[in-house]
Amino acid sequence: MDEDKNLVNRAILGEKEAFEMIIQKYQQPLLNYIGRMVGERELALDFTQEVFIKIYSSLRSYKPQFKFSTWLYRIASNTIIDYWRKKKIDAFSLDQQKNQDKDLPPIQVQANEQPLVRKFEISQLREKIERALDKIPASLREVFIWRHINELSYEEIAEIKGLPTGTIKNRVFQAKEMIRNLLEDKP
Repeated sequence: MDEDKNLVNRAILGEKEAFEMIIQKYQQPLLNYIGRMVGERELALDFTQEVFIKIYSSLRSYKPQFKFSTWLYRIASNTIIDYWRKKKIDAFSLDQQKNQDKDLPPIQVQANEQPLVRKFEISQLREKIERALDKIPASLREVFIWRHINELSYEEIAEIKGLPTGTIKNRVFQAKEMIRNLLEDKP
């Protein structure tokens, strides 16, 4: 039995520390995902907390034959979709400009003691990618974040979204192409 399934079983039995360990493990990746989807740090923090509450109250419905992280991200995705439906947010407009919250965690790029100029270039590229991510449709942004930032496999993303793996690969490709085009259009 893997670590997550063990923690879930212990949490179901009432061991608070087990659920705290789940939170510690998934809090930052979940916050990164939600933050990039909603674009506001405070809202992302609220949603992250809401997702953990939903997970805690639904632990008994988790099926151990599936990967825990997949189940967790499905709950997070559904929470965001429900929010968009309630607010009637046009999540798929390429022209939509969001207020970028500078407190959101940046895309992480490995820095191996690079010269100052190189660090500056990477910082600028990171900002351009973040701006490009804000301009692509939410459905593509979501799979791009899961694949390239949260490093989920295509199969895990397909399971979360309930779509064929080929569809997910196609959406990730579309997202990369849109981001590439947006980066090429801007100096």
